[in-house]
Amino acid sequence: MTGVCGCCGALRPRYKRLVDNIFPEDPEDGLVKANMEKLTFYALSAPEKLDRIGAYLSERLSRDVARHRYGYVCIAMEALDQLLMACHCQSINLFVESFLKMVRKLLESDKPSLQILGTNSFVKFANIEEDTPSYHRSYDFFVSRFSEMCHSSYEDPDIRTKIRMAGIKGLQGVVRKTVNDELQANIWDPQHMDKIVPSLLFNLQSGERTESRSPSPLQAEKEKESPVELTERCFRELLGRAAYGNIKNAVTPVLMHLDNHSLWEGKTFAVRCFKIIMYSIQSQHSHLVIQQLLGHLDANSKNSATVRAGIVEVLLEAAAIAASGSVGPTVLEVFNTLLRQLRLSVDYELTGSYDGSTNIGTKIIKAHEERQLQEAVIRTIGSFANTLPTYQRSEVMLFIMGKIPVPGVHPALLSSGSGPEGTRMIQVMLLKSLVQVTAGFQTTNMLTALPSSFLEPLLSFSLTEDPEVRLLVLQILLSLIDRHENTPKFSNISIISDISVLKIKVDKCSRQDNLFMKKHGQQLYRHIYLGCKEQNSGRKHYETLFALLGLISVELANEEVVVDLIRLALALQDLALSTDEALPVFNRCAIHALAAAYLNLICQLTTVPAFCQHIHEVIEVRQKASPYLLPESVFIDNPKLPSSLEKVEGDVLFLQSKITEVLGGSGYNTERLGTPYVPQYTDEDRLSKRKSIGETISLQVEVESRNSPEKEERTPAEEITFETLKNAIVDSVGMEEQERERRRQVVEKFQKAPFEEIAAHCGARASLLQSKLNQIFEITIRPPPSPSGTISSGYGQSQGRSVPIYEMKFPDLCVY
Repeated sequence: MTGVCGCCGALRPRYKRLVDNIFPEDPEDGLVKANMEKLTFYALSAPEKLDRIGAYLSERLSRDVARHRYGYVCIAMEALDQLLMACHCQSINLFVESFLKMVRKLLESDKPSLQILGTNSFVKFANIEEDTPSYHRSYDFFVSRFSEMCHSSYEDPDIRTKIRMAGIKGLQGVVRKTVNDELQANIWDPQHMDKIVPSLLFNLQSGERTESRSPSPLQAEKEKESPVELTERCFRELLGRAAYGNIKNAVTPVLMHLDNHSLWEGKTFAVRCFKIIMYSIQSQHSHLVIQQLLGHLDANSKNSATVRAGIVEVLLEAAAIAASGSVGPTVLEVFNTLLRQLRLSVDYELTGSYDGSTNIGTKIIKAHEERQLQEAVIRTIGSFANTLPTYQRSEVMLFIMGKIPVPGVHPALLSSGSGPEGTRMIQVMLLKSLVQVTAGFQTTNMLTALPSSFLEPLLSFSLTEDPEVRLLVLQILLSLIDRHENTPKFSNISIISDISVLKIKVDKCSRQDNLFMKKHGQQLYRHIYLGCKEQNSGRKHYETLFALLGLISVELANEEVVVDLIRLALALQDLALSTDEALPVFNRCAIHALAAAYLNLICQLTTVPAFCQHIHEVIEVRQKASPYLLPESVFIDNPKLPSSLEKVEGDVLFLQSKITEVLGGSGYNTERLGTPYVPQYTDEDRLSKRKSIGETISLQVEVESRNSPEKEERTPAEEITFETLKNAIVDSVGMEEQERERRRQVVEKFQKAPFEEIAAHCGARASLLQSKLNQIFEITIRPPPSPSGTISSGYGQSQGRSVPIYEMKFPDLCVY
């Protein structure tokens, strides 16, 4: 019987004998290396036998696993690994199938050691570049099993860590093996990403909790083997391989994981995740992540404020990182989403509920959280704006300005359930957003960067009764005008004897700046004047107005602008002296102090000694006799002011005649200096951008006066010469003054005249206008004379005989 067995053993196929010979009698002796070399040589010499070798090894391994002979299992896997590394023939695919079958067998085992052994073998296989494609191989099981290992809850913490690390390495191997192989199942499909990404985030989060505890020395030594670093490296590798079309599938599971585990509220982990994402993906794909975050923010519009604030904080960090790449083509959509969230937050704060009904029990808590959200949104808007070039930032400024609600003008933008208080809060929030957007704004051409469509609405808000809104408008103007970071040097109003200590950066005024001031200078002066006139202006308002005057002087001033600014300062002094304005004592003293501080500044900038001497003499007199007219005594915490300002006269006042005289000697325009400044009233409504009724009527009167029958006789054409053009330029200033005075009279008439008189005037005008319109319509509607000689009436009824078209006499030029 023994002979028969020996005979049968000798008749066994050679590949089986070679496989059997690599296993020693005692598994502790390990793989028989000499026999392993013979097996490898045989496999290389007869590659067609490789699939049979794999199948036989798989059969032996399955048997050993079932019999719990784990030593032989390890030897079989070692032999498989060596064969896999050595053989790269065309028939490797069939061998790989046997190999993956054995790995699957090990991963299905309950023994952690076998799971780790199978994972290590799979990782080695994943690093092999195969020469031939495989059409039928599937890795679905491995994705599921490795993801399950990543969530291992084994009792022993050390073994649990090893299993989780094995799962992470396995997922990394699957990604490497499939991501660049078009014939494999797409690893970027949601069914795979929904398993891979949450598994990685789970270990990243778990490691964060363990790292927060103080590590022992032994843990410190093993820190290089921590699951957190391995997870982060795997996550970065996954994202780094993501193409344009795969970003969404990779980021969506991250958003879902943060939602499901309420990780937005803590912010820290969410910010860390998206920092990894933004730094790992290709920079040109950054805007896709931003768009997904914005969409997720919209989807959570009715979620708690802490969740929305967490998403906004992540957006803030992501925008800062995306600055080196691109924010994407839909720049305005980014700001539109953020502004919409800001408006919703204001509604929620005022109503105390997400559905519009008031809930008093939770209103205080929600209001506090909503304010934090609003601050986060405003910071994020500023962060996004800082990533944009100047021309795009100008567009964003216009876009935000168009969103600011004005009663009666943009009713669609008003809060549905929050009323006037909601409107005011949205105005404040959007202006704060503009403050963030304009921070650090640099432009060489003020005219193009600040068009009238932006500047005029902005200045109109400086006339509102709300002091907070006015202050925000002034801060925006400071950011826009300041191009050399001079604002901090004018932050405090004080009398400085030598302004060289401020180290003010003064640049020559460019042609574009001159054009800007010629176009908008009078508007700026008017709003500064009226801003000082407001009774509820406080210390901060006057300090900001002084900074604005100082910036205009060093950034945009030419000789004409300097003259106008001096006239404005003297007009402010007259305003403080006027008894017609019911200004409190503090406001009067503050205006006197503001005028003194500014004249002290401008006289040193003009470097005219006689001008400086007069200003310093008045300041010295005030220091002795009336210190409450100087900024050092007014702009302090507890100013000591008199009960009334009745006798402010004599040497404590700056004299326009004296200043005109001394500056005239230095070549300044004495005629303009001697003319007191009167603000140019343009009838801007205090709360809207619309023209007032008085302005509209004055324009109509002007049109009618120009088109009246008395002026129908045509005047002979005047000969245009050099002298004519010169006189026109010289007279333009006087004509402007006359035009302003005429407009002011018209406005006063419609503001102060009795209602009956205005109604009679409008009725006469209406009948005159209707007759003019009838004449125009009669001319435009009546058809031209017909070639047939037919006379047509205004109602389309023909009078007289109509000649048929074939009998008409056409001119020769009309006949073809």
